Amino acid sequence: MTVAHLRSVPGFSPKPGFCLSQSRVWFQRHGLDWRDFVRNGIDAEALEATGDGLALALVAHARREVANGR
Repeated sequence: MTVAHLRSVPGFSPKPGFCLSQSRVWFQRHGLDWRDFVRNGIDAEALEATGDGLALALVAHARREVANGR
């Protein structure tokens, strides 16, 4: 998962994507390294392990994007 996926996930507001500042807070709350994510992305398993619905939606979106060659 990358920042591009985070910024393009559909369906949660009129515009696609999650808010970066609130995503940073979410990463901190779940003990995940925001800066490392921004630089290198994050494994789907790390997001899935949170059990959070928004994280699961992001993983599903990223997998669809990768499957479609994006």
